[in-house]
Amino acid sequence: MGVNDKIFTEGKIGKTLLKFAIPAMISLLVVELYNMVDTIYVGRYIGSNAIGALTIAFPVQRFMTSIGMLISVGTSTFVAKNLGEKNYNGIKKTIINSIIMTLLSLGILSLIIYVFHQPIITKLGASENLYPFAEDYISIILIGTVFQGLTIVMGYIMTSLGDTRINLYANSLGAIANVFINHLFVAMLAYGVKGAAIATIISQFIAFLFISYKFYKIKNTLKLDITASGLNKEFSRSLIKDIFTIGFSTFVIEISDAVVSVVLNNLLLSTAGDNAIIMIGVITKVSMFMFVTIIGVSSSMQPIVSYNYGAENKERMLKTLKVSIRWVTIFSLAIWSVLMLFTPSIIGFFLKEAELLKETITAFRICISILPVVGIYYIGIYYYQAIEESGKSFLLSVYRQIIIFIPLAIILINSFGAMGAWIAYPLSDLISAITSIFFMKRTITPKVKEPQRVLKPKLS
Repeated sequence: MGVNDKIFTEGKIGKTLLKFAIPAMISLLVVELYNMVDTIYVGRYIGSNAIGALTIAFPVQRFMTSIGMLISVGTSTFVAKNLGEKNYNGIKKTIINSIIMTLLSLGILSLIIYVFHQPIITKLGASENLYPFAEDYISIILIGTVFQGLTIVMGYIMTSLGDTRINLYANSLGAIANVFINHLFVAMLAYGVKGAAIATIISQFIAFLFISYKFYKIKNTLKLDITASGLNKEFSRSLIKDIFTIGFSTFVIEISDAVVSVVLNNLLLSTAGDNAIIMIGVITKVSMFMFVTIIGVSSSMQPIVSYNYGAENKERMLKTLKVSIRWVTIFSLAIWSVLMLFTPSIIGFFLKEAELLKETITAFRICISILPVVGIYYIGIYYYQAIEESGKSFLLSVYRQIIIFIPLAIILINSFGAMGAWIAYPLSDLISAITSIFFMKRTITPKVKEPQRVLKPKLS
């Protein structure tokens, strides 16, 4: 059939959550390895300046991924909710409009960025040394953004319909392809950062072909018409607006990393030079492993809560929330321990220069020193998305990176140089965790107690 809603209603919450979370975390881990392959290869075969160039390119990549995640999370929330309500026409309409959003938004944005890439790269903080590498990389990776976006969206849709492993398979296939193609173009053919970019877009297309083949079952089950006439027939501005509204807080979470990267690149370039940009690039890549567990559990909680929100099962909603907080803490502590213990070996994959390696190890340990405490912060964001409280989800999503981290970083970097940037990370993590605990205690429990007030609007 391609649709399995029993998984949302049967069995223990902990077991159900793990069925979603473990494949999600493995999939996210594969994605991080996928994204890290380019950095490892250019660092080893080209040099640290190439890593700096990929750091400059990171905000562009993150921005395009953010658009895909916005559409994916908004879509999956409505798909899961409609599934709980047994509204299959609603599922069909949601999927069609998500495809329209993906094609139009990513296609147009890719073209705009390509046309204006020169001033964009300069504003991202590229020095004269880093600019040529960044230009080569960015101008090529834009080709694959639509395929990557469609892969993300289709994966989230299929997960919301009960296929918990599809993202794992698609991402694993893409990651394996990326390693081999990078080795061919960067290590063997010496194509430089252009080779790394080519490897990325080819592997993205391979993952897209795989998930499209699997998505065909969903297409047949729901009788989806994804031709031009079918897309036009099901087009709904109001639904697109709703998808955008629900997914916007996820967009903010994702784009916040890009905004932080741009701010840090420009601040560090003026105070500490290219080496600091190279360091922040490596730190950003490796610290993403922490978010494998945090986002893995949080995003896996979302379709379960959304389904039971649609089915008006308030008890299962609350249990899912509590179990999610417990698991996100356990998993993130485990990954944090590994990263802290093996920091020299992990950072050593990227950097060859001894002094730069030593400084980066110290900076990395400072940056992630209390990162596990932010798990509950992300649980809150995804929970509010699941119950269509987009306003609260948005407020939480901008808090840590935009409201707290950036002002702290500006003050501390101007006072202490590069060290100020590293200190800003744990301070913002601590403040965000304390605030989110207080916020959730005051707002989540009342919402769960009486979901009927919003679950059944009056029909006119």
